[in-house]
Amino acid sequence: MLLRKLVTVLTLVLVSAGTVRAELLIRITEGADAAVPIAVVPFAESGNIPAGDKLSTVVRSDLAMSGEFSPLPAEKMLSLPSKREDVFFRDWRLLGQRYVLVGELTRQGDRVSARYELFDVNTEERLLGETAAAPASNLRSLAHHVSDKVYEAITGVPGAFSTKLAYVTLDKFNGKPRYRLQVSDVDGKRARIRLESQEPILSPAWSPDGKKLAYVSFETGKPVIFVHELSSGKRTKAADFPGLNSAPAWSEDGRSLLMTLSKDGNAEIYRMDLATKKLTKITNHWAIDTEASWDHTGNGLFFTSDRSGGPQIYYKESERASPRRITFGSRYNARPRPDNSGKFVYYVHQRDRAFHIARTNLKTGEEMILTRTESDESPSVSPNGRMLIYATKQGADSVLTVISADGGAAYSLPASEGDVRDPAWGPLVR
Repeated sequence: MLLRKLVTVLTLVLVSAGTVRAELLIRITEGADAAVPIAVVPFAESGNIPAGDKLSTVVRSDLAMSGEFSPLPAEKMLSLPSKREDVFFRDWRLLGQRYVLVGELTRQGDRVSARYELFDVNTEERLLGETAAAPASNLRSLAHHVSDKVYEAITGVPGAFSTKLAYVTLDKFNGKPRYRLQVSDVDGKRARIRLESQEPILSPAWSPDGKKLAYVSFETGKPVIFVHELSSGKRTKAADFPGLNSAPAWSEDGRSLLMTLSKDGNAEIYRMDLATKKLTKITNHWAIDTEASWDHTGNGLFFTSDRSGGPQIYYKESERASPRRITFGSRYNARPRPDNSGKFVYYVHQRDRAFHIARTNLKTGEEMILTRTESDESPSVSPNGRMLIYATKQGADSVLTVISADGGAAYSLPASEGDVRDPAWGPLVR
């Protein structure tokens, strides 16, 4: 598709940042056997708290989506305490809970504050106590903040529930294809369209500050890489060379992009300085080299190459280093996405005509297939390295699925309209 000649007439619409569209839906498909039981008690409320999703409901869903926690349904709770003196730890032990979260929401003018406490049920120790506030119109962000704090207090790893997802949806409008680049919360809520076109939009990639997206658009009749400022909607062409312009990936400092260009006849990986547009050629081989991404150090890079006869993952410790092959488990391994610890690289893996998401331990070389679906593509790792999102098929529908990084739990996020593909997990922004 990247190289086909487009003959249809372009229809392109830039959509304002305030336009809200159909959201993704969360569908539980598989739980984790070793998930930690936690009780997120419905928060008490004081004042006029906006209707809609309750803060505790969002926190419960966030923690469940991580695959590491099994929240207790509210209807199974024996009591609904909102502060420590009302918590009877014996009751929560009787229910088999390891942790309990209690709190209260208070409305003060146009803001809502949340006072909350997290307890270890076995030791009766308070692990977390905090008050946080947000505009009354933004309770979902407050809920994601609480989820992040609870997750970090228990695991020691920052939560990723306040981050964003970018993805592309495809449906039909007046009999013509309609591609939409959308950005949503990590749970698929509050989706907003950033770009709409009759032509394909591919490979969204987040800048490290979370303020920009790079992506490939066919709106001019050929693949072109754009950089899109989300707050203003301003777009600039980053790469519009003859031939292929594809697979953008940001550097750690946000000053350059890795990309695949075929301007000299063969698909090679380049690094572009965005301020000067200077290109540095990273690979130089007769094979197709593409889908590059930086490692956790920001110095080395992974990429896909067919130099061994079929698509495989290769790694260069620096731009000038010789590449070495990482994957050997099948004749097709592509689209590498490393985690932020340097321990694993995730990718699309073919086995018995099915495409799965797999990972390789970079120290031991051990490969592990993570998914049980059969048409999986486009893996993207959460910024804390604990979750993974990818696109797959459920029947005739293309959906996004979130799994824990070890494949232990799965939650699908189908679009309410059309297919959804090419997910990109946004960065942690403090």
